[in-house]
Amino acid sequence: MTTYGLLIFDEAEELDFVGPWEVFTASSMVRGDADTAVLIAEGTDPVRCAKGMRVLPDHTLDDHPPLDVLLIPGGRGARLVQPSNPVVTGWIAKTSEQAQWTLSVCTGALLLHAAGPARGRRIATHWQYEDALEEKGEVTVVRDARYVVDGDVVSSQGVSAGIDMALWLVGKLHGRDHARAVRRYIQYEPAPPYLADEPL
Repeated sequence: MTTYGLLIFDEAEELDFVGPWEVFTASSMVRGDADTAVLIAEGTDPVRCAKGMRVLPDHTLDDHPPLDVLLIPGGRGARLVQPSNPVVTGWIAKTSEQAQWTLSVCTGALLLHAAGPARGRRIATHWQYEDALEEKGEVTVVRDARYVVDGDVVSSQGVSAGIDMALWLVGKLHGRDHARAVRRYIQYEPAPPYLADEPL
């Protein structure tokens, strides 16, 4: 059984954690097993995310079950607020040491750097914040990969890239055929109508 813990906080980017949540919970459903995903916050109050979604945590930093996987989302809160919150950064550092895998999505990499686990690693983040992360030092920013695996730390680029990373992880945990079955179940076959790099 795998327990996935997804940290949430005010102004977290919604899809950064909701995308992986869908993958992790769909993985459990497809396997018919008892894998569990939980949302964890500093307190018990609803969290207001970056685009206005309000989310209730399942647990606080002090009362969650042991985690096999820890996921840190990005968003304004990850860039500007939580890196200077010693309660959260200390919890990330401690929990990362105990977890089998530590993940970040988008600018969650900045929070992961502040807490320590990203330091000395190859890390991906949202393209707009790659220079900012690199300027913090003690990190190698990978600019050309949707997600990057460095030991037990896995990081992804912005927002939707967290889905790719989560699919890779369930494949690592349960096999490629299972990951393909999860991808098919969630019908994740990206075919964007407008390419970001095509001329206007």
